[in-house]
Formats: sequence, C-alpha cells, structure tokens
Amino acid sequence: MSETEIIEIVKASLNELLRWVGFGTLAGLAAKAIMPGRDPGGAVATMLMGIGGSVIGCGTVMFFWRTASIDPISGKGFIAATLGAFTLLFFYRLLSGSFFRESSVHEDNLIHRARRRRRRRRMVEDVVRDVA
Repeated sequence: MSETEIIEIVKASLNELLRWVGFGTLAGLAAKAIMPGRDPGGAVATMLMGIGGSVIGCGTVMFFWRTASIDPISGKGFIAATLGAFTLLFFYRLLSGSFFRESSVHEDNLIHRARRRRRRRRMVEDVVRDVA
C-alpha cells in the first residue's frame, strides 16, 4: 500500500466518522424534541443516543423487511434513527424511574419547605445586597 492510498483511506474514514457524529446528534436532538419532559445527559449523550438509535432503528427495519435497502444517512434512515433514539430514551427513562415517580405527602411537604427556605434566603440576600 502506498502512502497516498493510506491517506485516502484515513480521509474517507474521518469523513464517515464526522457524518455519523453529525447525523447522530441530529437524530438524538429530534428524539429529545419529540419526548416530553426533562432530558438526561448533555451533548455527548445526545450524540451517542442518536448514533445508537441509528443502529437500532436501521437494524430493526432491515431485520423485519429483508428486502428494504436503508442507508442511515438518508430520509428513511433519519426517521428510523429518530425512532430508535426515541426508543432508547424511552427505555432509559422507564428504567431510571423518571416516568413513574410516586410522591408521598411527606415528600411534597419537604419539597414545599425547601422552596420556601430558598425564597427566604434570596429575600435576605437581596436585602443585604441593597444595604451594602
């Protein structure tokens, strides 16, 4: 293998990697936009969720429809990747317990008291800041 061939292979690999990163980020953002509520994770988690969703979504389409030809970086692939990322996000929330959280009266009272304390602290800080 010559040096120019190796450079071309590296360039093609880096281009493919950047396409997957960009595509995964878009698919993860679309899944987070569809799912209501607070979303766990930041930019890296969104990107990884999109890439994983692409693998799951496109793999599922190719498993059930063997004659289907789907490229992850296409319109159909984007829909499949978004649905796959949505599925990952759904199961993450389901298994982490953030979907169905039971609260008792005691927990609600504790939360209410903590909020009241924070408000009082802010009021005192504002008065101290105005005096100083």
